[in-house]
Amino acid sequence: MENIKPINNRTKDKFQTYYIIGDPVYHSLSPIMQNTAFRELGLNYNYFAFRVSKEDLKTCIDSFRSLNVSGFNVTIPHKVDIIKYLDYLDESALKAEAVNTVKNVNGNMWGYNTDIYGFMFPLRKRNFNFNQKKVLVIGSGGASRAIIAGLSEEKDNLSKIFIVNRTINNAMDLANFGLKNGLNCEFYHVDSVENFSIISDLIINTTSLGMNNEKSIIDSKYIKKDSLIFDIVYKPVYTNLLLNAKLAKAQIIFGYEMLLYQGAQAFQIWTGLEAPIESMKKSILGIFGEPK
Repeated sequence: MENIKPINNRTKDKFQTYYIIGDPVYHSLSPIMQNTAFRELGLNYNYFAFRVSKEDLKTCIDSFRSLNVSGFNVTIPHKVDIIKYLDYLDESALKAEAVNTVKNVNGNMWGYNTDIYGFMFPLRKRNFNFNQKKVLVIGSGGASRAIIAGLSEEKDNLSKIFIVNRTINNAMDLANFGLKNGLNCEFYHVDSVENFSIISDLIINTTSLGMNNEKSIIDSKYIKKDSLIFDIVYKPVYTNLLLNAKLAKAQIIFGYEMLLYQGAQAFQIWTGLEAPIESMKKSILGIFGEPK
């Protein structure tokens, strides 16, 4: 992978455990992806999914410390709240003000944000031209902070960012976060989403909407032809939003791509080894291969 430097040397023949914590977490493909990577490189490591409610977050982290857990991923709804239970924050976590990856370094819990890379890499890979583009961000949770942090890398190019959310105060907080990072942000209630989707060049769904085959929040007639739609939901591979994007003849980025690249960077943070990308991809896409 590009632009990722190993941060430690491999520890041979030492059993280590890793987790993903969140609520819900039953749907997560991270265990199969990370365990595939561990097996591929002959590491004596295991990775598990662990459902943790908001009320139990502190107890969970205390237990991980006692058990000397080597590291873990963090998903909805803990990416922001986890920060107060960690010892140090990497530059990426400080930038996003959210954490999705934690490494136990000699008993200290270090927080990182690999979502930024996971989000930006598929855009860079497609050579997306950010110049004077309008962006619509749906949702304002922990993942959206990483996405805004990633977009701030193009703050001198982007025209405007529209943020829509059910809770207007959360949309306002995210817009202020974007403004602080040099982006031209406006915030609105989610009911107005189609007013902005039709004029947006890049649309990003940062919510879990679509995970249970919910109806698309945007009708295909409100998606610009040749715009780019990025849905971070990865299961199902084709959400109804992405299906509507195809109908509108828009370009799409699958959620599994963000999952894959953020997971590969987490793997390298934990192990200091280059992640086996192709094996990880095959593990999450199964026998049917890459979608078209």
